[in-house]
Amino acid sequence: MVKIIIIFNFFIFLFFNKNVLSLDNKYKLEILKSNLSSPWSLTFISNNQILISEKTGKIKLFDILSNKITEIDHNLNVIRDKNSQGGLLDIYFYNNQVLISYSEKIGDKLFSPSTTSIAKADLDLNFLHFENIFRANPPIRSPYHFGSRIAIHDDYLYASVGERGKGMIAQDANQHPGSIIRIKLDGTSPKDNPHYISKETWLPEIYQIGVRNPQGMSISPFDNKIYISNHGAKGGDWFGEVKKGENYGWKILGWGGTNYDNSKIGPKWLPGFTKAIHYWVPSIAISAITIYDGNEFPEFMGLALITSLKDQSLRSLDFSDLDNVKEHIIFKKDIGRIRDIKIHPVSGKIFLLAQDKLWLFEKK
Repeated sequence: MVKIIIIFNFFIFLFFNKNVLSLDNKYKLEILKSNLSSPWSLTFISNNQILISEKTGKIKLFDILSNKITEIDHNLNVIRDKNSQGGLLDIYFYNNQVLISYSEKIGDKLFSPSTTSIAKADLDLNFLHFENIFRANPPIRSPYHFGSRIAIHDDYLYASVGERGKGMIAQDANQHPGSIIRIKLDGTSPKDNPHYISKETWLPEIYQIGVRNPQGMSISPFDNKIYISNHGAKGGDWFGEVKKGENYGWKILGWGGTNYDNSKIGPKWLPGFTKAIHYWVPSIAISAITIYDGNEFPEFMGLALITSLKDQSLRSLDFSDLDNVKEHIIFKKDIGRIRDIKIHPVSGKIFLLAQDKLWLFEKK
């Protein structure tokens, strides 16, 4: 009898709690915070505190236990144009420092060019004084395709830089747009980057070229490799590995997609170019990714978790056998466009930024 009452009360709670969304008989989603302004990224600074970057230019501190959110002032010169894809982008906490990628306006004129930049600051919850450690050159007058995600591996910072809608610039390693960069945390270039080993014409910071608009990046704790997601044009989104000195082929390759006028871009893949692990045609507008390692979801262990914007889905990707990649849709169109995904460092529960909300994804 007691068991029946407990189960009844649980379902009453779910029914009347509008912040909780039940997914089949295994999972649930809960709104932790609403009314965010175009949230782009989150990072844990402790087990109970999260920093959130908003595309519109604000950095917020969210306390999970108190449910309190506060704004932290900063000194970044961020594009705040609502018609631009730029703004504050990825935020990443590491060794008591906050690193951020953002769309930096170069100059103070109305139509000044802009670029993808990376800055760092010592953690200060009153004011974050950032200093640039990387700026993609050249600055370009374009509101499109800034990227950009950050990952830190063995004290090296990897970041994705979009090609700003300029297509073949991604094949020019004398320019940063359309590349994956690798730098030290002080902004200098490692001496084992491609420029110093075999590709003298490449800029010193460039690690890989030929990407279009990569908005996901994650380090796998299982094989220590770095994986990225990349937007195609009309179709041709992909998930793949970061590989030193290689070329993903944009805009020679179209990865199965076409231009927006339906004209052909190029083949899906050609010998001599990096081959992605998995493609989506038509596009799902792939965004953030992570390789799951946690206690909450043993069924996801070692899988890539893929979020999307247009498709509004969370998917798992088993790529342990590259000849037989298995994809599964966990949920779709339940919480809107999903921009970021992070795993709680202790519980293994999943935190998602979607639309204007922070969501918690967990087992029932």
